[in-house]
Formats: sequence, structure tokens, C-alpha cells
Amino acid sequence: MSKQRTSILNRFRSGLLAVGGLAGLMAATQASAQQVIIRVHHFLPSTSSAQVKLIQPWCDKIAKESADKLKCQIYPAMQLGGTPAQLFDQVRDGVVDAIWTVPTYASGRFAKSEVFELPWMVVTAKAGSRAFWDYVEKNAEDEFKGVKRIFMHVHDGALFHFTSKQPKTLADIKGLKIRAATRANSRMLTALGATPVQMPLPAVPESLAKGVVDGAAVPWEGSPSIKLAEIAKYHLNVPAGAPRISNTIFLFGMNQAKYDSLPADLKKVIDANSGPETSAWAGEIGFDAVVEPFKKQAADLGGVFYDLPQDEYKRWVDATASVEEDWIKEVGAKGADGKKLIADARALIQQYAK
Repeated sequence: MSKQRTSILNRFRSGLLAVGGLAGLMAATQASAQQVIIRVHHFLPSTSSAQVKLIQPWCDKIAKESADKLKCQIYPAMQLGGTPAQLFDQVRDGVVDAIWTVPTYASGRFAKSEVFELPWMVVTAKAGSRAFWDYVEKNAEDEFKGVKRIFMHVHDGALFHFTSKQPKTLADIKGLKIRAATRANSRMLTALGATPVQMPLPAVPESLAKGVVDGAAVPWEGSPSIKLAEIAKYHLNVPAGAPRISNTIFLFGMNQAKYDSLPADLKKVIDANSGPETSAWAGEIGFDAVVEPFKKQAADLGGVFYDLPQDEYKRWVDATASVEEDWIKEVGAKGADGKKLIADARALIQQYAK
């Protein structure tokens, strides 16, 4: 073969390699361009049960089902700024793409949804979460305008945790300073004769340690993320199987415009991982399933447990009747039928509890 012909062949091969390399680069660039990043913001640590059992598994599932075209970047502990009460506005306004939050940290804005935070409503998180989704679909979608609801849930039910006191009766609770998560929780504590101090969960450990509060209303799910069992020795709960002291509503939602911008195949993945069944999953996996393990952690640390006897429990229920009455008046002033809303909520809870 002549030197001239060899030179031509070498140049041709080099050209093919260059074209092949360019094609590969273009393919990689195209694949990268097709990947949609979802920035997820929430207020608890990365080690929290909420991230480990709910947010991360959900993100992993949509990544797998979309062949990695959907990818979450999770920002825990308010890393992107703001306060927990501002998370709903952050996602609605497109500051972030998705959030997991307690909507009612923004007091007064989710009055109809707040019915699930009234005392003595929910028994299990699974049934309560499925009921909550259906209730919002029917009665309160307007409160979440601008946000694509992915799943909604309640927790396993608050109980009281105390550092150095062990109240057992309604008389014992009077005058004690107790952390409340939301305004509905605060009203319940006031009706019991306690002094509510409203604050988000991350503020609880320091408040207990410094004596700002005597105790805190927190579900078992929230205990490990703030090392509550290491601080509080006494744990006061309702009789087994009874509706819980109080609850809190949660939302995992996406900016509506972000969702609307997705191609049809990726919307299908999001839709397949949204709705009532996903909400029931969140309640069961994230909350009901952790009660016994987290309670055991408290027991191993020397925790002392006390469940109210039925007659004492009834006294507490009767003492808080005004909380429900006040809520009915408040939503009535906004044009809603509070009695009907409560009836709807309770009927749905009972339906899914079966």
C-alpha cells in the first residue's frame, strides 16, 4: 500500500472517530437535557423519618420509573432559606419545585383542611391520610391553588412528652407550658387548661432543655429526629385504639407550573405516584409503622408511659368541646358549613379505618 493511500485511510479513520465522538457527546448532552431536576425543600434533618421513609423513597421511585429522566435534589432543614411557615408559598411561587411541609404552620390559611387537626379525630395515620386526601378533593382544593398535590397525610397522633413532670389527670395538666404544632393544637391545650407555646418541631429540644416548655405534643414519628426520648422521660397517651389527642396535616406538593411543563410521559410517572393510595402509603410507612420501634427506643432510655383510663379520657374530650365549636364558627364566617365538613371528615376516617 502506498504511503499516500495509507495517509488517506488514516485521515478517514480519524474522521470517523471524531464523528463518532461528536455523536456520543451529542447523545449524552441530549440525555442530560431531557433530565428534569426537582428541587425538594423541607424543614427536618436529612436523617428524619420523613426524608428516609417518605421523600427519598418517592424520589427514588420516580427516578426508576422515568429511566432517570426525573431526578430529585433534596434540601433538608430549610437549606434554601426561609422558615417552615413559608414553604407552601415557596413552592406555589416557584422558588422551589417541590416541598414537604405542614401547611398550617401558616396559621389561618387552611381553615377547611384544619378539621383533621381538631382533637380526637384520627386513630391511625393510614386511614386518616387516605381520608384527608379524599376530604380535600371534595371540600378544600381551593386552599392549595397553584400547587400540584402529590400526597397528603396526617401523622400517627400526638401524645404528650414531659421532662420532669408526670401529669395523669386534667387537674394535673392545668398551668403547664406545652409545645403545640399548630393553632388547632394550641386551642386544644388552652381548653385543657394548659398554656400552649406554638413552635415548629426543630425548636422543641432547646425549648424543653431550657425550660421554656414543660412538655411537648409530638407524635412518635417525630421523636428520633429531635432526640426527644433523650430529653423527655414521661409520655402521656390516650387509651389504646382511641382517637388521638391531636394531629397535624402534611403536604408533599409540586409547583403547578413545573408539573404542567413536563412532557406527557413524565407527567404519567408523577401521576402514578400521587393521590389517595400514595397518601395512604405515606401514613402507613412513614408513621404507623414506626410507632412501636420509636416507642421502644424511648423505653430503652428509661421512658415512663401512661395511657389515660377511659373515664379520664372522656373528661379530656368533654373539656375540649369548645375547640370544635369555635372552628365551626370560624369556617362558617368564611362561608363554609363547619358541621358538614366535620361530618364528612369523620365519615371518611371511619370508612378507611374499616
